[in-house]
Amino acid sequence: MYKPFLEQLETTLNQRFNLRVRPIPAGLDHRASDRGRCPATIQSWCYQCPELRKIRYTYIDAGDTSQILNSVIYPSHHYELPLLGIDFLSFGKVKNLIVMDFQPLFQDPDYLEKYIAPLKMLHDRYPDLCQDLEMKFYDANQYFSKYLLFAKTDAETVKTRVFEAFKDYIQLYLMMVDGAEKLTDSADIQRVVQAQKDYDQYSAERDPASGLFSSYFGQDWSERFLHEFLFEDAMPVAVAVG
Repeated sequence: MYKPFLEQLETTLNQRFNLRVRPIPAGLDHRASDRGRCPATIQSWCYQCPELRKIRYTYIDAGDTSQILNSVIYPSHHYELPLLGIDFLSFGKVKNLIVMDFQPLFQDPDYLEKYIAPLKMLHDRYPDLCQDLEMKFYDANQYFSKYLLFAKTDAETVKTRVFEAFKDYIQLYLMMVDGAEKLTDSADIQRVVQAQKDYDQYSAERDPASGLFSSYFGQDWSERFLHEFLFEDAMPVAVAVG
């Protein structure tokens, strides 16, 4: 269901940047499962370039049971840009959840005005995809903007409105990358480094997809996938507490 989105993302990024493959830990780039009603496969890709230190995306294909595309783009530590986060989930082609956002690293007013306010134009263009839904696993005021796409919708809308919004959000984000000012002060750079680490820690502790990964591919593999690839700067909870 989301293969056209994956292809669009790959094409756009390759046209704009000189991408290099970023290694994925052994055994985590691809896995197949015959658990459940429908066999499932999970495949991931990861790239980097001078402007973007980590571009990762993952596709889960479980046939008619579920189709999932997840991606996060991490800018270089020399830029205080927000992250680009994408989560598209469909279950049985009936339950379709769409989440896409410029995820702010900081919540101070000047930062939000500079990096999040430009999203308002797109937010206003797609009011049907900006629904007031409850966030069950995350704090809506942390690492999310008030202009995120967040909607439950039907399969036809996914193919049309969601696809158009997806392209618009990516284009705006890449325009922001093109115009970003490079940080030179070491304190400013370290602030970004810590903010991205904090994002990984926060996300690893709350990501509801870990249960889905475990159901398809087993708990041990899923724990590795979560901490060694998706959120590699996060520490397991027991270690973090210690």
